[in-house]
Amino acid sequence: MIQEHVGSFTVSLMCRCLEVSRSGYYRWRGRLPSARTIRKIRTIEKIRETFVEFKGRYGAPRIACELQELGEPCSRNYVAKLMQQEHIKARNGKGFRYSQPVEGSINVSANLLKRCFDVDRPNCRWTSDITYIWVLDRWLYLAVVMDLYSRRIVGWAFDSQMTDELTRRALKMALERRPIKPGLLVHSDRGVQYRSQKYQDLLSESKCKPSMSRQANCWDNAAMESFFSRLKVELVYAGTFESEEQAKSEVFEYIEIFYNRVRRHSALGYVILPTNNGHTTKRLVVPQTPQG
Repeated sequence: MIQEHVGSFTVSLMCRCLEVSRSGYYRWRGRLPSARTIRKIRTIEKIRETFVEFKGRYGAPRIACELQELGEPCSRNYVAKLMQQEHIKARNGKGFRYSQPVEGSINVSANLLKRCFDVDRPNCRWTSDITYIWVLDRWLYLAVVMDLYSRRIVGWAFDSQMTDELTRRALKMALERRPIKPGLLVHSDRGVQYRSQKYQDLLSESKCKPSMSRQANCWDNAAMESFFSRLKVELVYAGTFESEEQAKSEVFEYIEIFYNRVRRHSALGYVILPTNNGHTTKRLVVPQTPQG
């Protein structure tokens, strides 16, 4: 306080009013920063660098993991405290409100997944869903297939129409990428795109077992709902898409480069996603968004 008001009042007057000695004030002013202060300043700088590197998508838990991997000892609570002091806050969203859908009864499958989202091996249980993305004056639709073992997005498709062709394209990509065995469980909601005969035929031809959420129960597909929530917060709500090409390019960057290879997942204990062969990927620097 004395330092802030030097020039407005004499040091001796302020020391007398605040009941501190002048010699103590001058010793404080000439004192070198403590090791604790130096560490705090260094950690804040690294927090800012990591926060910018991951485009504001990481909060305290993931930033703490990144700093620890870089050799900076810190706890999640310490990082959270510094982020709060520096007003650094990751993007976050609000809870969704779900309305009860009007559904048919054709090709409705039982809920075989039963919220068992923890899997001990890859290509055992997949889950799928569709979300909306606003681009200028229209909606675009993104269908995604996730492997619950690693939370890796193994298939996805982007289109201007929400048809069964969209869901089949996403599933075909996943089937082409992964060597599956008969009996693979593929879970979804009861949307008409997943109940279509063509989609069900594709599952049957691939010897997959269909599973569907119970009516109006989003928690039966919570893993996919969580992914879409992070996609919206970390990408869609962060800016405005000026064209369909830009939206496709940035969705590609988010899924294939960031989410599948870089992002730390709380469901996996904040470790880097395992690859198809079970090994972990190396920490990558997020490259520039590809054009086209």
